[in-house]
Amino acid sequence: MDQFGVVGISYRHAGVDDVARLSLDRTSLPQRLPALRQALGVAELLYLGTCNRVELLYATGGGQPAGDLRGEVLAELTGCAPTPGQAPRLLRAWAGESAIEHVLLVACGLDSAQAGEREISAQLRLAWESARAAGTCGPLLNRLLGEALGMANRVQRLRSGLPQRSLADLAVERVRAHLGERRERVALIGVSPMTRRCGLSLAREGVPLLIVNRTPAAAESLAAEVSGQIMALEDFRAAPERVAALVLAAAAGAPLLDEATLEQLAGRDGQRPLAVDFGVPPNLDPGVARRARIDYVGMDDLVHAVEDQRVNELLRLAPVRAAIDERLSRLRTEMASRAIGPHLAGLREAFERIAAEETERALAAQLHTLDAAQREAVLRLAERVAHSLVHLPICGLRAAAAHTTPEVLEAFFREAQPHRRGSPDPTLPIEQASLSS
Repeated sequence: MDQFGVVGISYRHAGVDDVARLSLDRTSLPQRLPALRQALGVAELLYLGTCNRVELLYATGGGQPAGDLRGEVLAELTGCAPTPGQAPRLLRAWAGESAIEHVLLVACGLDSAQAGEREISAQLRLAWESARAAGTCGPLLNRLLGEALGMANRVQRLRSGLPQRSLADLAVERVRAHLGERRERVALIGVSPMTRRCGLSLAREGVPLLIVNRTPAAAESLAAEVSGQIMALEDFRAAPERVAALVLAAAAGAPLLDEATLEQLAGRDGQRPLAVDFGVPPNLDPGVARRARIDYVGMDDLVHAVEDQRVNELLRLAPVRAAIDERLSRLRTEMASRAIGPHLAGLREAFERIAAEETERALAAQLHTLDAAQREAVLRLAERVAHSLVHLPICGLRAAAAHTTPEVLEAFFREAQPHRRGSPDPTLPIEQASLSS
């Protein structure tokens, strides 16, 4: 487990502006991820960027434990060397088992602003696909992400009878309150898990929808699901359609709509449009939007709105937390057993070899008068005794491996197993098992 690490920033301890400052443009990931992996000196790397978090998941090579990379990560994401103490203040870090636990919690929505939201698992899957496409995700992170998303699917089954909330639901409530009895058109800008959930909820209420995206072809699936119309982003910028509200969740490094476009949207009939912006960095400049008479709701507003509900939601999700703890315990045991597997095999071979050598010595001396059948029976008896004797230490070591350190196990095998050609070298360190074992 020691090979895994996570460094990141989220709504839990920083503002949206800080998260936005460290976020990467999704379109740049094919080039940035390989360069980041090399700069950080890790074997595998995955970037997760959502509306309220930026995290780098990584795995080291050669069994080396994951170190604290906060300073290196901050320097690479900002392009500037951090000042003393800046990285620990701004970023959080997890290593080993705590990193695996964190990824499971994130995948299952227990670390989200809206506890239990489902969109994060879809965002994590997209991040995984991006890392694999960039060639920075290997067997270690593949196994970890498989475990995390499998856990998320299990959690959805556990929660099948419970109401499932998301920040998207809060956005829909804001839009619904803004529309009142009107059924005016709402624009969804960007195709993402957030805009999809908002669109499905609004479509069920009969709200007409306009799907705005850089590439209209990418919006066809969502438009079909919500019976919406499609418009290219450039066309919307040039001549914005009349809408009562906008929900924005697009990957962009700069505001998608300028002040002139927003003023056109706001100057139609005296009704102030609503903009709910999931973008990190924001898809609209908040100051420009308000100056153009747009009622702007950003990620900070949404996160603050759910803070008071978070404790109650986590209490309601206690079975999910218990399921994660159970899976962690199993992983710890499985991985520890795999780590010492070759050494256990060597220990078994040593018992069998010693029993065979001592038996052959006795057959050549005190038992030399035995006939062939008797000699064979003695050899089989010695083999069974060796198996029985080695069974107890092997079972004990497997049970203890999850609760002790590699150094303790290394000391045991160094003393208990004489070195010989063809057997695991007891002087070699026992590495913590990886998820690829």
